[in-house]
Amino acid sequence: MEQKIKIVMLVGEAKSSTFMYNGLSKDFVIEKVVRETPVSMKQILKNRAKRLGYFNVFGQILFGVLLLPIIRKFSKNQLTKVLETQQLDSKPIPEDKIISVNSVNSDESLKILKELNADVIVVNGCRIISKKILNNVPAKFINTHEGITPKYRGIHGCYWALVNKDRENCGVTVHFVDAGVDTGEVLYQATVNPTKNDNFTTYPFYQTAKGIELMKLALQDVNNGTISPKKGVEGNHIWYHPTIWQYLYYRIFRGVK
Repeated sequence: MEQKIKIVMLVGEAKSSTFMYNGLSKDFVIEKVVRETPVSMKQILKNRAKRLGYFNVFGQILFGVLLLPIIRKFSKNQLTKVLETQQLDSKPIPEDKIISVNSVNSDESLKILKELNADVIVVNGCRIISKKILNNVPAKFINTHEGITPKYRGIHGCYWALVNKDRENCGVTVHFVDAGVDTGEVLYQATVNPTKNDNFTTYPFYQTAKGIELMKLALQDVNNGTISPKKGVEGNHIWYHPTIWQYLYYRIFRGVK
């Protein structure tokens, strides 16, 4: 396929961004990767508390501090297996491709994105993009969301689908980015099939791998001028990190790890 479009990535420092770059670059030329500095955990928790309340955020912190390290420790072998079977490449993004910015929404970022003049901006692992950026950069912004939208907006879409005994909507979405939270028009959706040996820490890697496949299809469509947005799955809910008591309840009574 002859590549007629200019592609730039707009990312955070998540592992998924590295996997996405390496996966896409096997079939497409990625001009540059604009990478933002992560938002501080203090700011994340402060913003989250405004939405969910301090009690729920305290429960999320307990989950992250007390349970998550244990889950990760006992998942090392399975994680290695998943990375191999899903062919996720963790090789660092070449330094000459990276342009660092403090925030994807900064004036600096806006200036850089305008100068790069991309046809498509592949979004991955960064904060919500502001209207200032979306309305002033003449490119198609396309994101991979680890969940089936709009039913599983937010985070941990695979985990929450399993909790809800909704395995048919345990998956991933590639969509246009708009000013909302995972509300843009859907380009592709697909399900993933984690095994009984997987858990909260390994589910997302199935979604990342499938998301790379779907993003390639979306980029091919843009390149060929055949892009066709569609409706997502009915339902509209934003999901968050589980609290320690939510995780333990669903682990014990629903068997979701």
